[in-house]
Amino acid sequence: MKDALAIHRWLLAHQVHHEIVRLPRPMTCAEELPETLPAAPDRCVMVTVFQVAMRFGREDVVAVASTVAAPPRPEAVRAHLDARQVQPAPAFLVNSATDYADGLVSPLLLPAALQVLIDGRLPVDSEPVFTATGERRTALSLRAVDLLALMHGKMVNLRTTTPRGSREAVAPRH
Repeated sequence: MKDALAIHRWLLAHQVHHEIVRLPRPMTCAEELPETLPAAPDRCVMVTVFQVAMRFGREDVVAVASTVAAPPRPEAVRAHLDARQVQPAPAFLVNSATDYADGLVSPLLLPAALQVLIDGRLPVDSEPVFTATGERRTALSLRAVDLLALMHGKMVNLRTTTPRGSREAVAPRH
């Protein structure tokens, strides 16, 4: 599993100014970053992993980077991908697809084979953002513009919802 040290070394190799922040208490998921640090939810970046059933029977795993303030809705991801069904991926699938602990996935060092969608609502400025490192007791702080430059994936508009007339199912979160 990837962790704060792997991210730190990679960022040093890329000469990116950053800070590994020691948290005052452990977190179970990236959604807890705002209250744990404290930081504004729109300055905290999280990765949500979805299990996607495409229209022609193919199954896929998709990671979506967004802010804690505006988490991706499965129906918006489904509409963007034109998928039959989108549901949150189970923990074992998140762990194997990302090489991070479920709930603590960092948007950095994701496998090249993993499809990554980057929510267009992420901040694009020189102010710091915070994200998970794969560990419960640390977070990463770096400039938003640096994070976006280092992430691989496709920038998308996830404000959209289900297209009109579509009656395809979106699986509920368990």
